[in-house]
Amino acid sequence: MKRTRPAPTPKTAYADPLAEVLRPGQSIELLKELHILTRDGKLNQDSRRKLKQVYHLCQFIEPLLDDVLSRQDTLTLADHGAGKSYLGFILYDLYLKDRAGSHIYGIETRDELVEKSRELAARLDFPRMSFLNVTVAESIQSEQLPASIDIVTALHACNTATDDAIQFALAKQARHIVLVPCCQAEVAAVLRKHKNESFGKTALSEIWRHPIHTREFGSQLTNVLRCLQLESHGYQVTVTELVGWEHSLKNELIVATQTGTARRNARERLQQILQELNLQELEERFLAPL
Repeated sequence: MKRTRPAPTPKTAYADPLAEVLRPGQSIELLKELHILTRDGKLNQDSRRKLKQVYHLCQFIEPLLDDVLSRQDTLTLADHGAGKSYLGFILYDLYLKDRAGSHIYGIETRDELVEKSRELAARLDFPRMSFLNVTVAESIQSEQLPASIDIVTALHACNTATDDAIQFALAKQARHIVLVPCCQAEVAAVLRKHKNESFGKTALSEIWRHPIHTREFGSQLTNVLRCLQLESHGYQVTVTELVGWEHSLKNELIVATQTGTARRNARERLQQILQELNLQELEERFLAPL
């Protein structure tokens, strides 16, 4: 009996892997410059993961952009410790390049990164992006920035640079603040400095008796103090994880939105914590009025 051969399986249409992950109208040239795509426009496994991480962060920020633009026709965003300005460029490309009233300011102190960002913005025709070579603290008084800023971001701004970004946001009356703190060493250093005195003052000093506990407790405490500070200035604060961003263990995301109503006891609680943990010398940083 003659066997019939099975009909050949029809070939599936070739699927472009970029089409699965890129957003409509997204700049391929930008993704190449940011090393998310290879020079020949390919997407390998590492760059696919990196792009997903960028999108993940943008998911937190996009509603904040929409909130501002639902209230007004203009939007200003200041990105502190911008580095290569990954965040600013992606936000501009995905959400703001067609919004004529929007402007992004990248704040960075490394000359070569500032110049490279300026060159890239010019080459891609992103005219409403500016890059300033100033520290976060200097930016508060800089005449290169407008008197008010709608959204302030500071991702992995080390140690007290995050606190300077908070002061910047308060001074600029920012509606939204997005922080991913990094390397919080100042509070741990003060805990360590007064360790012996604290042993006689409070049993809580056992929490930071050992150096590794001092470091970790100091890091967590720093963010608690920052949240209370923001709440005392009328911000509603949400704290969550930013999973996978730059494969960093510094993975805490703080998002604050100005409501105009301060948490009633936030300042008192903040002051009480500083006193009980023998951190009074930090009152100027966390309690000083603008």
